[in-house]
Amino acid sequence: MASREEETSDAEDVSQNKMDRHLARYCDTILLTLSLVMFLAITAMKISIGVVYGDIGTSPLYVYASTFPNGIKDEDDIIGVLSLIYYTITLLPLIKYVFIVLKADDNGNGGIFALYSLICRSAKVSLLPSQQAEDRHVSNYELELPNALSSKVKYGLEGSRFAKYLLLIVTMLGTSLMIGDGILTPSISVLSAVGGIKAATPAMTEDTIVWASVFILVLLFSVQRFGTDKVGYSFAPIISIWFLINGTVGIFNFVTYDSSVIKAVNPWHIVEYFKRNGKDAWVSLGGVVLCITGTEALFADLGHFTVQSIRISMSFVVYPSVMLAYSGQSAYLRQHLNDVNDTFYKSIPGVVYWPVFVVAVMAAIVASQAMISGTFSIIQQSFSLGCFPRVKVVHTSTKYPGQVYIPEMNYLLMIASVCVTLAFRTTEKIGNAYGIAVVFAECLTSSFVVLVMILLWKKNILLAIAYVVCIMSVELTYLSSVLYKFPKGGYLPLAFAMILMIVMFVWNDVYRRKYYYEMAHKVSPDKVREVISQPNIYRIPGLAIFYSELVHGIPPIFEHYVANVPALHSVLLFVSFKSLPISKVPPEERLLFRRVQPKELYVFHCIVRFGYTDIRNMEEPFDKMLVDRLKDLVKEDILFNAGETSNDGAKKQEEIERELGALDRAAGAGIVHLMGQSEVVACEGAGIGKRILINYLYCFLKRNLRQSDEVFNMLPKRLLKVGMTYEL
Repeated sequence: MASREEETSDAEDVSQNKMDRHLARYCDTILLTLSLVMFLAITAMKISIGVVYGDIGTSPLYVYASTFPNGIKDEDDIIGVLSLIYYTITLLPLIKYVFIVLKADDNGNGGIFALYSLICRSAKVSLLPSQQAEDRHVSNYELELPNALSSKVKYGLEGSRFAKYLLLIVTMLGTSLMIGDGILTPSISVLSAVGGIKAATPAMTEDTIVWASVFILVLLFSVQRFGTDKVGYSFAPIISIWFLINGTVGIFNFVTYDSSVIKAVNPWHIVEYFKRNGKDAWVSLGGVVLCITGTEALFADLGHFTVQSIRISMSFVVYPSVMLAYSGQSAYLRQHLNDVNDTFYKSIPGVVYWPVFVVAVMAAIVASQAMISGTFSIIQQSFSLGCFPRVKVVHTSTKYPGQVYIPEMNYLLMIASVCVTLAFRTTEKIGNAYGIAVVFAECLTSSFVVLVMILLWKKNILLAIAYVVCIMSVELTYLSSVLYKFPKGGYLPLAFAMILMIVMFVWNDVYRRKYYYEMAHKVSPDKVREVISQPNIYRIPGLAIFYSELVHGIPPIFEHYVANVPALHSVLLFVSFKSLPISKVPPEERLLFRRVQPKELYVFHCIVRFGYTDIRNMEEPFDKMLVDRLKDLVKEDILFNAGETSNDGAKKQEEIERELGALDRAAGAGIVHLMGQSEVVACEGAGIGKRILINYLYCFLKRNLRQSDEVFNMLPKRLLKVGMTYEL
């Protein structure tokens, strides 16, 4: 009996030990997974701090100087302005962007073009007639059935040509203002940081400060080619130290000078501030709004980082740090009213002045990185959707696919930023221009977010109204203030935006005209059969790939080619590049094949679908991938259309071998890439406006930009260009 009990006890112990080992392994797996997740989250947060928040983090360098350019008349005005800063930072960067706008990401990508793409997927508002029913089957499309309100808005937008043009123009304007931010942010950040040396060395001249700033700007733009992740990761420790300094110095000043400034959390002080100062208080909003510079980068840089990393870093690092910094400066100003023009450096304890100065200059360099990275991202998106001229897009990271570098724009931004610094020379003058770019871009983003709320999120109309009342009304108030400074430098970002919009509109308009021309003159399948069947046309061994952007039919360049070269390869493949209004297209869904009947012609059509963040560079294996997928199409086509009897099985296999053999022989004989080199001119009888648009503006852009084969990295030795003139 005892033996049985011992055996039972031993069995229970063995079973318990097994359970304990399984539980231990399970717990180890959980801990390892959590550790990995935390490591990745912290790493992403560090990089995002080093890239995204430099601009908003360096705003304390110049906000009070821009808000009180004529000095402080009443020390209670400091409390009113601090209260404005508290609620502006809380409402716009934190509540609007971090907790609302970031939800409007397009599969992890942000920016005004991401919002435009979401709207284009929800309603047919794109002006380019390249939509296909098959596009909705791409897994990333994620369309849901509309409700009553969203249906009304959807049909209203689709039925209004004015609304379609308005959405496109607003998108272009937002993009242009974002690029303008990429010019002004480096200028004001670096100039304000370097200018702090006057607090310790009054003999330092303005010219020396300006040229030192120019040197730093040139250095900053020179390192962009190394990629956002490398630059951001290198800068992450610097900006982290900067936020620590802001918070620490803010606490020191708050405790040392006047802790009563904490009463600024009461918004009634804003009302009293406006009562005391009237119009002057309204004008001062143009300086207060500079405390949120760089918030648009939170959304535009979303493709580089995760939503969670941005939310964590903003909520627990950036927000507390800048709040403490402004609180400390206000406490200092309460006892040193005359130091308002150089509040940041004057409020630093003397023993740490030089270390803080060095970190401030380095942080100012970081501040520019957010807008530069955001500028590259948004240009890539607009280029992919036919709204920006051809530029070289370099993907700088295999680990972070959304990170890009655009050489042409980098040099243009550098030249423009240096010119602004040399021309304006002071942060006050640049601040007048900067405020308009910041607030205008935020207002445009908000207008799109309201549409996304209704069309995609299907929110109640009352929530959309609440957003307009609580957030857009504040932004429009700030916009009215910064526009007051239009003659004092505020014209600069609008001038930049106007030039860029003209470039974008010219390119997009002629791009659409070319597409409509090809649609009207496309070669039908019957015409293809007729052309290929002509007795004077010779079929030579090999595979020819014709490239175009026409997705509905064969482009007219084919007929033009045959008329001049009466020889065709044994297999013809027409490849059309198409951009979908989504961020990424899964690789397995990228290619869409069709076969032109009869089979004996061996003519195929392939649509290559890209998202606006996909890598478009055509590398060497691309043609091999096309041939492999073409073989799969042929096999599927034969298996699907043939009968199911046993005799048919042998016939199917024989037909498959014959078809695949023909493709292999063609590919083995050589693959040639043919690309249309179309020239465009205004048609006879066109008006003067159309002739200027096409014959001068567009042709000037086309001559001075990269050709399609350079953009797609096609090998010159295997590329044949076919010239043709389009009369639009």
